[in-house]
Amino acid sequence: MRKLTVLLAVLLSAGCAAHPSSTPANPIARHVTPPSATPSESPSPSPSPSVSPAPPPPKPTTAPPKPAPLDCSGTASIDRSQATGSGPLGTTTVTGSDAVALTFDDGPEPGNTPKILDLLKQCGVKATFCLEGAKAAAYPSVVRRIAAEGHTFCNHTWRHIRQLGTYGTQAIREDLTATNDAIRAIVPDARISYFRAPSGAWTEDYITVAREMGMTPLHWYVDTRDWESSVWGKGQPMVDHIVSIVHAETRPGVVILNHDYNKPDTTAAYLILLPWLKARFKLIALPPQGI
Repeated sequence: MRKLTVLLAVLLSAGCAAHPSSTPANPIARHVTPPSATPSESPSPSPSPSVSPAPPPPKPTTAPPKPAPLDCSGTASIDRSQATGSGPLGTTTVTGSDAVALTFDDGPEPGNTPKILDLLKQCGVKATFCLEGAKAAAYPSVVRRIAAEGHTFCNHTWRHIRQLGTYGTQAIREDLTATNDAIRAIVPDARISYFRAPSGAWTEDYITVAREMGMTPLHWYVDTRDWESSVWGKGQPMVDHIVSIVHAETRPGVVILNHDYNKPDTTAAYLILLPWLKARFKLIALPPQGI
């Protein structure tokens, strides 16, 4: 009797383990074959169907970060008040209106001057070119193009001798006359109503002779210092410098000094500056009749 009781207990125990419990089986777990466990591991429990697995971490990128684009807005740095005042010895630094004048010194030359002219033409902008007489005589086709495209002329002496202003009125007059004659030999009806002293080294004799010859002594309000590569460097550093100066200092009515002779960085800077300036200011060539 005791053996029969033990046998019944064993059979009853085996039967409970074989039947499903009163709780319904997980429908997902029934169709998933768990990975086999190694002797030292237990199979991971199936995830609850109500919980989504965590997304995988993002893959690290090895590409270098892109440089920030050049900010050409600059509106906060623009002084909207009308520029006034005068330069050394009463020379002209403003246009007399709210328009801005771009001026380019020390040309012409056959390499960079045409590139500046191309940019101005593409943007529909006129400028003033301060020419050296010797270079004008050497590159007549560039002088003709300056005139044909509606830009104005400025006398910048025959060979840009800085000390010319100290040589006396007769020497100055001969130099300025030779420069005007060289330009008019190429463009006979050219009006040359402005004179700019080399390096801005003005003297009273310069002022006297220029006015006697009917030319306005022309200085500048904004100096890009695009010639000063010993300070600002060449290439992109100089381009960035020119752009920053024009952004910071341009205001209605100013005359801006640039150089076209052997200054490719100035050309590169004006790829950026011409659209920026044209969107904010009226750009003009200085009036042929003078100011």
